[in-house]
Amino acid sequence: MSDAPSFLTAFLDFDRIASGDAAQVMASVRQRPDAASVFVFDDRTGERLDLDLRPDSSDAAAPAEEAPRGVGRPRLGVVAREVTLLPRHWDWLSRQPGGASVALRRLIDEARRNYAERDSVRAAREAAYRFMTVMAGDLPGFEEAARALFAGERERFQAQIEGWPED
Repeated sequence: MSDAPSFLTAFLDFDRIASGDAAQVMASVRQRPDAASVFVFDDRTGERLDLDLRPDSSDAAAPAEEAPRGVGRPRLGVVAREVTLLPRHWDWLSRQPGGASVALRRLIDEARRNYAERDSVRAAREAAYRFMTVMAGDLPGFEEAARALFAGERERFQAQIEGWPED
C-alpha cells in the first residue's frame, strides 16, 4: 500500500458534500447536523470508511492495529512470511545468485514493472466497484454497469449509469 496522503469524498444520499484531504473532509462532515448519515469514501481504494465523528476526536479514521512484530528486518521494512512452493521451484531458487530471497525480490520487482499499467487499471476498477456497490447497488442497471466496468466497455458502462444521480 502507498504512504500517500488520503483523499476522501463524503456523500449525503447521492450528493457529494465534501472532497479533499482527510482533515478537510472530517472537519466539513463534523460541522453537519446530519453527520451520522454521511458516507465517506477513500478515493484511492473506493472503500467506505467508518469514522469517529466525535468533535474531540483527532483521528480521521479508525486507528489501524499495529502488526505483530515478526522475523525479518523491520527497520528496513523487511517482513518474513511463509511462501509455499513446489520442490522444483525451491530447487531453482536455491541455484540463483543471492539465494531464494534475492531471486524472489528480483522477480517481483520485474513483474511489478512489467504489469504496472495492468495492475493500476485492475485496482481502479475494483475501487470503482467498491464505491458503486455502496452508493448505487440498488439503482437500475447496476449489474450491467458492473459487468461493463470489469469488461472495460466504457460506452456500455456510461449508457448503464446515464440515469444515475450526477454526483
